[in-house]
Amino acid sequence: MEINADILLGDCKEKLKLLEENSVDLIVTSPPYADQRKSTYGGIHPDDYVEWFLPISEQLLRVLKPTGTFILNIKEKVVEGERSTYVMELILEMRKQGWIWTEEFIWHKKNCYPGKWPNRFRDAWERLLQFNKNRKFSMYQEEVMVPMGDWANARLKNLSETDKIRDNSKVGSGFGKNISNWLNRDKAYPSNVLHLATECNNKNHSAAFPEELPEWFIKLFTRENDIVLDPFMGSGTTLIVANRMKRNSIGIDIIPDYCEMVREQLNTVELYLLEGKGKYEKNEPKKCVNIR
Repeated sequence: MEINADILLGDCKEKLKLLEENSVDLIVTSPPYADQRKSTYGGIHPDDYVEWFLPISEQLLRVLKPTGTFILNIKEKVVEGERSTYVMELILEMRKQGWIWTEEFIWHKKNCYPGKWPNRFRDAWERLLQFNKNRKFSMYQEEVMVPMGDWANARLKNLSETDKIRDNSKVGSGFGKNISNWLNRDKAYPSNVLHLATECNNKNHSAAFPEELPEWFIKLFTRENDIVLDPFMGSGTTLIVANRMKRNSIGIDIIPDYCEMVREQLNTVELYLLEGKGKYEKNEPKKCVNIR
């Protein structure tokens, strides 16, 4: 099946209306944070952010499949020494729209820029909020499993009798554990903290995130030929990764230069598909991508 990329130039609040209802499998995006990227996107005041975003999230709710997932990368800014509350306010209002706030992932920036402030430490993380339309949604957890790690060599070497049964929590939480379940396993399920370096290459965009970020969520929530949407496309990282992973993609941006840059990248890139033991096999060049 042919893999397609579609780039829409314009305000996503309007361009999203062109997409069919219940047609998108995964939305991964990072909208402009409040009062950020003023030179390119104009900036939105923290007090106006929720009102600005809700019409967009309403359209995202319409186009997302009932089995789909929405990943929103966002972080509050500091105003006069105090964290703004617009992200928390946005979550509450989106729940009223019909969204289910399923999970919160943390992106730990391993190479965050050092700094010093009088009342706080440097920011080394950002939020990745997961929203869904239904409590049952597509999720492929085995695709993001990680190596067990060195801890298993010592922890699983000499198991006590308690380790071999489902031991009830001592604090009355109702949860228990059976450590022996992890014997002879090579991989474990990851946590909800992603340890990734920030994007250091010059992508002619002020806030490009690393390819590993959308890649992780595309693995977790989609299969080949599914549709991935980024309504704030920017440098096109999500689209480029999605197409490399044999997913269809849709990107929207209001900046013509970004749309043209992503179109050229998708037209000239040759997809390298992971085959076997870390080897990459060259595939056919990408078909022409148009902007509309």
